[in-house]
Amino acid sequence: MTTTQARTADRWTIGLPLLRIGLVAVASTIVWLLAGAQPEAFPPSPLLSSVAMLPVNIVCLAVVDRLVRRDGGSLREMLGWRRDRVWRDLAWGVLWLTVMYLPFVAVMIGLMALRFGADVFESFETVFVSGTLPELPAAVWGVLGVVAALTFAPLNAPAEELVYRGYVQGGLAKRMPVALAITIPAVLFGVQHIWYAPTPDAVVIFVCCFTVWGLISGLIYRWQGRLMPLVFAHGLVNLFFTLPALFIPFMIGA
Repeated sequence: MTTTQARTADRWTIGLPLLRIGLVAVASTIVWLLAGAQPEAFPPSPLLSSVAMLPVNIVCLAVVDRLVRRDGGSLREMLGWRRDRVWRDLAWGVLWLTVMYLPFVAVMIGLMALRFGADVFESFETVFVSGTLPELPAAVWGVLGVVAALTFAPLNAPAEELVYRGYVQGGLAKRMPVALAITIPAVLFGVQHIWYAPTPDAVVIFVCCFTVWGLISGLIYRWQGRLMPLVFAHGLVNLFFTLPALFIPFMIGA
């Protein structure tokens, strides 16, 4: 790698996640404006946020692919994709999902308890269920639900793992202490989730919880050295997140 290439890589190590966060913010705002720009409906509903991520994920995958190829690698190598390890990686993914889910939920409940005290569990619905949806025909909601279910998990999971863990953490680990190399992308990962929060009250909780998720993912990647198990874990979460969107047209019709 030449000196110029090294300087470019240094800039992109932080520039890539900032680009993604900016794209997420812009896409979410555009969707919110198209949906009526109701003040109480920002951030947009989870379904609209998922659909908004389609162009964002395509752009991020294209950019990280170009950066990795410029450095002489490939996304396949960075992911650690091997056909003969698919089921093993999936099993690891299920294990890591459990490992990450427990502290994620613990932080969420802890923050909710600090805010709501004894009413913590009664407050979950008001904080994590969006009560404001744009008035769209059931058919439109159906199309959006299918788009979200078919595109969000398959694209979002590898895009985020490649950006935050593969490219950014991997790049930072060559230039600074491991603790910082894991923490910086984890915090940026948490900040990105401002625009995924279902209600304004959930924003700070989402940032904290997903920062913890990013820290644990970073530790796993550092230890295991492969992204595919984390991609499977991440993809399962995204899939569970979007599948309920398929039922929105039936709920509206009822």
